[in-house]
Amino acid sequence: MSLAEYLAVGLFAVTILSLMAGFPVAFTLAGSALFMAGVGWMLGVFDPSLIGAIPSRIFGGAMWNETLLAVPLFVFMGIMLEKSRVAEELLDSMGLLFGRLRGGLGISVFIVGALLAASTGIVGAAVVTMGLMSLPTMLKRGYDPRLAAGSVCAAGTLGQIIPPSIVLIILGEQISNAYMAAQSLKGNWSPEPVSVGDLFAGALIPGLCLVGLYILYQILMAVFKPESSPALAREDVTGSDRNLLLTLLRSLLPPVILIIAVLGSILMGIATPTEAASVGAIGAILLAALKGDEGSGLPIYAAGFAIPLLLLLANLTDLKRIAVDGVGPAALLAFILLAVIVTGFAIGLRRLLRRGILRDVCQSTMEMTAMVFVILIGATIFSLVFRGLGGDELVYRLLSDLPGGEFGALLVVMIVIFILGFFLDFVEITFVVVPIVAPVLLLMEISPIWLGIMIALNLQTSFLTPPFGFALFYLRGVAPPEVTTGVIYRGVIPFVLLQLVALALLATFPALATWLPAILNGSTY
Repeated sequence: MSLAEYLAVGLFAVTILSLMAGFPVAFTLAGSALFMAGVGWMLGVFDPSLIGAIPSRIFGGAMWNETLLAVPLFVFMGIMLEKSRVAEELLDSMGLLFGRLRGGLGISVFIVGALLAASTGIVGAAVVTMGLMSLPTMLKRGYDPRLAAGSVCAAGTLGQIIPPSIVLIILGEQISNAYMAAQSLKGNWSPEPVSVGDLFAGALIPGLCLVGLYILYQILMAVFKPESSPALAREDVTGSDRNLLLTLLRSLLPPVILIIAVLGSILMGIATPTEAASVGAIGAILLAALKGDEGSGLPIYAAGFAIPLLLLLANLTDLKRIAVDGVGPAALLAFILLAVIVTGFAIGLRRLLRRGILRDVCQSTMEMTAMVFVILIGATIFSLVFRGLGGDELVYRLLSDLPGGEFGALLVVMIVIFILGFFLDFVEITFVVVPIVAPVLLLMEISPIWLGIMIALNLQTSFLTPPFGFALFYLRGVAPPEVTTGVIYRGVIPFVLLQLVALALLATFPALATWLPAILNGSTY
């Protein structure tokens, strides 16, 4: 290796050690990169003019990127739904529905986790909510503490693989850039772009398969170790609510309608992820506004029904030609629907502002969004310096020379990402590792959608793997004293193994990720 390549390896090592020492992620990425760039400049192996490209790359890759605008919108949607107590109602209803079965509470936790994943996608909110609601109930009913803790953690992380997911939005942008770079190296200057919608469609079946594996594990535990997950007593089920069906519909319909409006519009090509995220944010505001006893809910319900109607009308007619063709029946209907939505939206905002919810949600959204984009800026500087030191060529040679060809290279990358997940968050891995290894893998004729879902499923394990799995810390903060850190660590091990089983299934059957995008969008990857 050349001196520059040794510095590239040193850059990666310094960054990992700094992160493990507890330094802030974004400043570690940028600081380590600038330090090694200075060392390389003094040794004559780094061109300092590359630093001048940082502002243009930041503005081009983040500030003017409409796809990444979906990140704060989905974050807002998730936090708002957390405040609207959707998860609590779902947990209560599912507990009543499955409570008579052995393992029924565990099954209900996974179903609610999947529904929350498809409507919120915020891991912290899901784990904390279910940790506060379902974990004490499961322990009180005699569930094994390890099984209960592992179930809550695993169900809470489903939001990282089931769309709409912030991980898939960020990862989709990186995979798209890597695919364009790989195709340009092959001489194809106008390749079909990889969209976030393709990744959403590709992740749906693997995500549901993972939910199925979780539920199957709970059923097997109930059959072979019945003492680990007993059924609820009959009086606990029937005495809590006689109108079970009505309660179930009332708690299920709002999130299901929101899921159909957001995810369905993306998969069917009616709206882009950013447009669908804005619809989801408005829908979350309307749902949260309905939870308070502040007068009639009719304007809120009317606005909720008007949103899908307006989306359907926009898909069936060209509303942009209103100014040219004059106001026709379609345009008049669009104006009426829009007025209904604006009225209900304004009433909802007023109620949330009066209850103090809107301020908290906006502040939390700003904090989380700022964290993501500051890490993006640091990762941009890191990848620029890494490439300036010849690190991309070094990675290409290492992966190309591995035995086993495509399989060997992919296996090594998956192992590296899995190991990094013990110490790093998915955001750092996505922004730092994926831009380095993805172009090399995509040069080997690997499907970008399949690769993206493989990485996303692998990244999900980072929330469950000790010692720095975020879901473990979220649950430990709200768990009862008898559920120790050791209990949580041991409880998540079977679910980490189940995630690896799902990863192996996806590696063996790539059609799990590529079939649905091909059907919906005609993708040919």
